Formats: sequence, C-alpha cells, structure tokens
Amino acid sequence: MTGTKDRRRAILDAAARLIARRGVRGLRVEELAAEAGVSKALVYYHFEDRAGLLRGTLAFVGARAERCARSDPPDRDGPGAPLAELERRLLREIEDVPEVREHSAARGELRAGAVFDPELREELERASGAWVREVADLLAGVAPGLPDRELLAAAERLTALIEGLGTRWLIGILPVAHARTLLREAVAAEAHHLGLPDRRKAAHDEARAGLTG
Repeated sequence: MTGTKDRRRAILDAAARLIARRGVRGLRVEELAAEAGVSKALVYYHFEDRAGLLRGTLAFVGARAERCARSDPPDRDGPGAPLAELERRLLREIEDVPEVREHSAARGELRAGAVFDPELREELERASGAWVREVADLLAGVAPGLPDRELLAAAERLTALIEGLGTRWLIGILPVAHARTLLREAVAAEAHHLGLPDRRKAAHDEARAGLTG
C-alpha cells in the first residue's frame, strides 16, 4: 500500500512540475510517466484519463500549499496574535522559495485551463471554496461574533488579491517584496473594515504602557 501511495504521489509531483513549466496544454502523459519514473499504464491506473489527472493535480497542489502555509508554528502570543497568524498564513502564498513558486505556478496554469475544461472548473470551484472558507475561519478568530457573510466576503477579497498578486509576481512584473507589502496592507485594510484595531498600533501602545507603568 505504501508503494502504491508513493507512486501516486510521484505522478502528482511530476504533473505539478510539468504544468508549472509548460501549462496544462503542454502536459503529455508520455513525458509525465518519464518524469515520474513510472509507466504510462500506471498513470492511467491511478487516474483514468487526462481530466482525472488534472483534477488530482489541482487537489494535490492545493493540499501542498496548505501544508506549506501551516509549516511554521502559529503566532499565539502578544497583542493581535490572531491577526498576525492570518497575515503569516497568507504571506506564505507569496514567498520566493522553489516549492511556493512551483505550486503557485501550477495552480495558476490549472486556473487558466479551467476556462476551457468544465470538469476541471468544478474541482477548481471546490478548492477555491475550501480556501475561502479556511481564510474566513481565520478571520473569525480575529473578529469573533461577526456575521459569517462578512467574514466570507473579506476572505473572497483576500484570496482573489493573492491570486492576482501571485500571477504578477510569477511573471516578473511585481517584485516579491512589493507584492508582500501590498498583501500586508490589504490585511490591515480588511481588519479596519471589520472594525478591528491596527495590531501594530496595539503592540506599540502596549509596549509604551509597559515602559511607563
């Protein structure tokens, strides 16, 4: 069983790499099998057809991005800790390291492919909905008691912004540092919109109170 899981993961890893480099339309099963070190028959054993392979790859890169975002210990202490954790998790989506670049590029290519593939669109809608829900849940920790529709709307804005910033960063028209600054400003703007105090100001005020207390 472990071997089967390992081979399936190898296929998905290879698919994500190839899609990130060449796009959905450039994915060829023969090349994928060679990249993964398996036979074409094994690719079709795990994924019945090309559509199934693309859906599986989309789910795989989404899960990998989530693991990457969760890889650091959460910021649980200090003023504004829930908002700091939200910002940290979102910033992991725009980070100039090979794994993040690869899964961001692969997801972007899969989103583009969904324009022409209704079945892939369904999987993309599911994955996007799960991501929005996750961000809305993080916002609920920041602003408990707010109506769910407000949290979801804020999460929609933030995730859509990340997709746009990520695309501009990957194609080289937006430096990664500037993209991350814009995302931080967007998080602060959403916090303000939801009626939350600025966490940096709160930290500064608490530090000053400690010095004068």
